[in-house]
Amino acid sequence: MKIFFGTSVKHLANLLSHTCKIKLSPIVISRFKDNEINVKIDENVRGEDVCIIQSTCYPANDNLMELMIIADALKRAAAKKIITIIPYYGYGRQDRRINLEQVPITAKLVANLLSISGIDQIATIDIHCEQIQGFFDIVFDSISAETVFLEDIRKKNFLNPVIVAPDFGSIRRARKMSKALKNVEVVVIEKIRPNFNETQVANIIGNVKNRDCILVDDIIDTASTLCKSAYYLKNQGASNIVCYTTHPVLSENAFYTMQKSVIDEFIVCDTIPINLKFKKLSNIKILTISKLIEKYILNIII
Repeated sequence: MKIFFGTSVKHLANLLSHTCKIKLSPIVISRFKDNEINVKIDENVRGEDVCIIQSTCYPANDNLMELMIIADALKRAAAKKIITIIPYYGYGRQDRRINLEQVPITAKLVANLLSISGIDQIATIDIHCEQIQGFFDIVFDSISAETVFLEDIRKKNFLNPVIVAPDFGSIRRARKMSKALKNVEVVVIEKIRPNFNETQVANIIGNVKNRDCILVDDIIDTASTLCKSAYYLKNQGASNIVCYTTHPVLSENAFYTMQKSVIDEFIVCDTIPINLKFKKLSNIKILTISKLIEKYILNIII
């Protein structure tokens, strides 16, 4: 297996190369004067199985285009099979039209683009909407980050813990975590959306008084929704609040929101490279998903 990587995940690719003991294959990614992406594969891949590692995080358009160009270059270099690992799958939040709204289904469009670029198999970590897998006619695997989080949770001495789903869409994830922790109680935060990209807490279903809350979600973007949820949990008497989130998108004013939050600790994965500013936060911890990707790659090789 030859492993190539894009510019969005250099840190993760180097870590993976070390854990898998597989040398990263040489690739040159540059820009033309007008900022178009140029890719050159510096190794013979004819008849070989190859793997590309690239997150489609910010800048999403550039990283997505870069991924497809790398795949096309490998395809034209006669690679036998192209497997792509996308730790963070961008454009996954627009997966349907609601009430005949005149909006795109961007997740389907991106699925079409990736499929025709020459990719044979895709794996990602915690896809935002599982139905997106149905947009592909190629193999698409969503690897859960649950084991990484559970390992960290078991190291902590939580007092009478409760798993908190920040919305109804997160209930399945929360219940899986609950089952793995010997059926810890699940609490659900009911929300309403008065406007686009705006949420309000309507109700907390369950008891959190004098209990440690473990918030679980897949994406932390502006951090506003999670921090509002934590505020309401504190008002209901919650003791400590720890938030486990797979993808640290961290846009807009997330830094200041997290800095002022009542959440005791934000625990995220390295599916997206984190800005140095956020690493300086006293209440953030980064866990690596390199072992999950290593296991996936080794299973393919074997």
